[in-house]
Amino acid sequence: MKDKNPFQIANREAMIGIILVVFNFIWWFAFAYGLGDKSPEDYQFIFGFPAWFFYSCIVGVFVMAILVLVTVKFLFKDVSLDEKEFDQT
Repeated sequence: MKDKNPFQIANREAMIGIILVVFNFIWWFAFAYGLGDKSPEDYQFIFGFPAWFFYSCIVGVFVMAILVLVTVKFLFKDVSLDEKEFDQT
């Protein structure tokens, strides 16, 4: 990892973070508006919550937590930002 510029690595990791945010929004939007577009009388309930809320807000938190943990563990690298360790040319 010494041959890569730390800023290239940081940019790559920032893109991964943006992808995770976009995935989180798509997850939330798809369940909130996909299952929540019915009349409230027709809602299915899970643990007392409407299904759209349960999947978009409750399950979504756990899915994102697992994705972030896996991403940080396997895709992110520990990089020193000390100027002495890399050449900026």
